[in-house]
Amino acid sequence: MADETHVLDRPPEGASADWTIPQDWSHYTAAEHAVWDMLFERQARLLPGRASEAYLRGLDVLKLSKPGIPDFEELSERLMKLTGWQVVAVPGLVPDDVFFEHMANRRFVAGNFIRRPDQLDYLQEPDVFHDVFGHVPMLADPVFADYLVAYGQGGQRALELGALKHLARLYWYTVEFGLIAEPEGLRIYGSGIVSSFAESRFALEDPSPNRIAFDLERVMRTEYRIDDFQQNYFVIPSFDELLRVTVETDFAPLYERIMAQPDIPVAAIAPDDLVLTYGSQDYAREKATAIGAS
Repeated sequence: MADETHVLDRPPEGASADWTIPQDWSHYTAAEHAVWDMLFERQARLLPGRASEAYLRGLDVLKLSKPGIPDFEELSERLMKLTGWQVVAVPGLVPDDVFFEHMANRRFVAGNFIRRPDQLDYLQEPDVFHDVFGHVPMLADPVFADYLVAYGQGGQRALELGALKHLARLYWYTVEFGLIAEPEGLRIYGSGIVSSFAESRFALEDPSPNRIAFDLERVMRTEYRIDDFQQNYFVIPSFDELLRVTVETDFAPLYERIMAQPDIPVAAIAPDDLVLTYGSQDYAREKATAIGAS
């Protein structure tokens, strides 16, 4: 889930009614494959000791280290055998109902374009590297794969209840920017972190952000920003617990309770938070100072 200002209101020419398009793997250029290889090599060096066991296991079992942009058909064959998921190409961001329908049916939608060499460190709209390198390894984990199915089903209900804003925050702070507590220490599993050279280090090692124990209601009340590093990261104890709380919660009364309360601002610490690491917030202050000076 992401900023929806670029979402079209109907499938573009060449797309199916469900918004899928051919990946058209044979049309990638050597330069485009080289961008994937450059990004992959850079992140693959960085992630051991930082990424979760489940993510690294998925990266290995799906053979994503093979040179060049992955072929979605080959990737889906491996994934189907593991968790029943497949990867389907779409022309960009898709409407919420389409996104949830695919997810609830174990289809992960991925952009089929790759960023330019001058966009290695930031891209507003997710490309094939973010979607495949960032998300797909976690789909090889049976528990996390089930969590995304439950999320897709929950998204369909949230649309009916007018609560999408709050459910989107759960996706943001888990699937995109989640941390997990493992025996060796905190590890990253969120796709927005594992696919980012800078945030892979910032999320774990920088003293600026708060790192807070995951609480479903707290997360769903918390605002986020899409244009910079996070200042609050939420830490789950396990993927089993994340799945359990998602499938056992009755979301309708939870939405009612949340809607009656104020949103929690980015970087704030709430009274009931279990804070694992109190952040200095130096990054946010320095950024604000730099913007003010300019």
